[in-house]
Parts: sequence; structure tokens; C-alpha cells
Amino acid sequence: MADLIEALQIFLKYGNPRSPTWCGDEVLYICGLDADDVSIEDKVRLDELGFFVDEEDNGFMSFRFGG
Repeated sequence: MADLIEALQIFLKYGNPRSPTWCGDEVLYICGLDADDVSIEDKVRLDELGFFVDEEDNGFMSFRFGG
């Protein structure tokens, strides 16, 4: 759970959307944030925590925390 909380704290630096998450089939999406706004350093740390850039929507997703 600590990794999820750390990731959410990083995402919070880039915005505070009203509905920040969406779960699909075995995947957790972070909504309302643009991956282009996130620093390279934070993207690296988010990857270590289990989140990666969804190239189709230019947002973030995680199979580790989904479903």
C-alpha cells in the first residue's frame, strides 16, 4: 500500500482532479493528468512504483494496482 500512496502523492503534484481514478479489466487508470506535464524524474519513480505512461491517452496506468 505504501507504493500506491507514494505514487498518488506524486500525481497530486500535477493536479487534483475530482475523479482521479478509473478501473478497467485488471488495470488502474489515473485520470485528469497529462503525462507530458510530469517530470522525467517522477516518471522514472512512478515506473518503479508500478505506473507507466499510456501512450494512447497520454495518461498513466498500472496493472500492479488494477482489478
